[in-house]
Amino acid sequence: MAKEKISAEKLHEICYSCGIETIWQRYDAQDPHCGFGTLGLCCKNCNLGPCRIDPFGEGPQVGTCGANADTISARNLARHAAAGSACHSDHGREIARTLLLFGQGKAPSYAIKSEEKLKKVAGEYGIKIEGRKNEEIAVDLGNAMLADFGKQNEAPVFFKRAPKKQQKIWKNLKIVPQGIDRPIVEMMSRTNIGVDADYKNIMLGTMKTSLADGWAGSMIATEASDILFGAPQAIRSQVNLGVLKDDEVNIIIHGHVPLLSDVIVTATRDEEMLKLAKSKGAKGITIAGICCTANEILMRRGVPVAGSFLQQELAIATGAVEAMVVDLQCILPGLTTVASYFHTKLISTHPKAKFPGMEHIEFEEEKALEVAKEIVTKAIENYPKRDKKKVNIPKEKMELIAGFTAENIFYYLGGKYRGTYRPLNDAIISGRIRGVAGVVGCDNPKIQSSKAHMQMVKELIKHDVLVVQTGCSALACAREGLLVPEAAGKFAGKGIQEVCEAVGIPPVLHLGSCVDNSRILIACTNMVKEGGIGEGIDELPVAGAAPEWMSEKAIAIGWYFVASGALVVFGNEFPVSGSKNMMKYVTEDVEKVTGGKWAFEKDPIKGAHIIIKHIDKKRKALKLGDVMYKSETTKAK
Repeated sequence: MAKEKISAEKLHEICYSCGIETIWQRYDAQDPHCGFGTLGLCCKNCNLGPCRIDPFGEGPQVGTCGANADTISARNLARHAAAGSACHSDHGREIARTLLLFGQGKAPSYAIKSEEKLKKVAGEYGIKIEGRKNEEIAVDLGNAMLADFGKQNEAPVFFKRAPKKQQKIWKNLKIVPQGIDRPIVEMMSRTNIGVDADYKNIMLGTMKTSLADGWAGSMIATEASDILFGAPQAIRSQVNLGVLKDDEVNIIIHGHVPLLSDVIVTATRDEEMLKLAKSKGAKGITIAGICCTANEILMRRGVPVAGSFLQQELAIATGAVEAMVVDLQCILPGLTTVASYFHTKLISTHPKAKFPGMEHIEFEEEKALEVAKEIVTKAIENYPKRDKKKVNIPKEKMELIAGFTAENIFYYLGGKYRGTYRPLNDAIISGRIRGVAGVVGCDNPKIQSSKAHMQMVKELIKHDVLVVQTGCSALACAREGLLVPEAAGKFAGKGIQEVCEAVGIPPVLHLGSCVDNSRILIACTNMVKEGGIGEGIDELPVAGAAPEWMSEKAIAIGWYFVASGALVVFGNEFPVSGSKNMMKYVTEDVEKVTGGKWAFEKDPIKGAHIIIKHIDKKRKALKLGDVMYKSETTKAK
């Protein structure tokens, strides 16, 4: 075909013209979606059914066992949260196990990249540090982290990090989890037939399960990753499919767990691998990420990002990818269909995630570099098979800055010799910054496919709300040019502009992958500790949003923020709307219980103003007064 300007939209057209089915066609084929499932009114938890509730009141109003709409929708939602919590927490277990293996001398491909974080976290666990080697500390810390998963009668260690007010609320509600695994098993048990039927009680259990993820499982993943792979620092890189090269071996790493991906980055920079690539006619090796693995190797190694969840098939459709290497979470089984039209080799690596049509090379921590080199070699040997007539690499790519964390952000705000959250709190108190919003989550073909993230974030920063991001949401906004300092002058309100210009940060801060939402919890806690804007997270002028949520993990994340006292706005409802009582509980009544609540709004601009209104309400309660600069839009409202 003629070499016209290639864009992501053009790749869609290429796929369509070639009869290649992608996620958008599969989504359209599902329309109309099951109405009972959308409303949360179907139950298949036993063989008395499947049962359904008639939303119009003319048919059955209870299932065969007698469960009504409240019970059925609550049980379904609880199971979603349990699965999401299990998925993210299992990520933490794997990183903790690798930390242990390293300390035992069984994982030579790894190292302690952040000795400071190792000793800090070990101190929280009560592990002796003085006079000991890093390896000895790593063994004790790895064992202690893994013990948190199996505890039966006490909370995981990181629960001590939460503000005292939140800890007291959780204790009074009896939703402090005993360990990480136990609440997940308990939730699956209590939602079996004939067990818990009280929707409010089921929701308390849902919060307990989700808290185990946010304040323990995911937090362990974040902290152990920082120890092994390095605590992120602000780093500049590039994003979008234009990072692929037409004269180099292109390898894409996709998934979530950085254990193999970090070592593959090392392997691609090995002289032996580079020499092999040149012998096959390539000028070098380009490695790029998709999804949350992209965020992991971006913020620590500066590796460019090819795209987010929805771009995984389009990356293959460029015709320029020699290998896509996947581990687990957010991998589309449909990748094999797209790859069959091109030369791309698909390689799965995780024992918990195999896909028909993919070659499987099992990853083992004990020989990580050996496995990584085997995979890179296969990609290089595939380079001569590339059909140049099928190569269509988009030119678009955008600069971004990633690598902000709860620990380093106060150095960027306060300077090297004044590491404190005081400048952030003072900016909020003075009204330069209205508040802080975490905009996170997946991208979804249901809701404008990444546009909702961009529109919501632009509206928030225009009204002087500082935005922090993780996951695919961060990548979507990076493609729009929102994750560079220059974005403040172009998109942000005057207050945010002044802060960003003073300290040289973007108005939208990249905090990492989906498990790194735990960094947002810590940042909120640090704001409380600094003082002046509330005694608990529920009092802070903050909120969260997932405008294009897709995964069960998003439900778990949202619930641990709601349980911690925050407003969470989803772009579309999760499946409980068939129960008026459940909808009232999650959007109103739960606020009286934890201080947090849910809101649902498909329009991202309206969703942004739900957040702005909430932040203004919190500011008023704290007697902080008006923001320093009011936009015309705000005045009109």
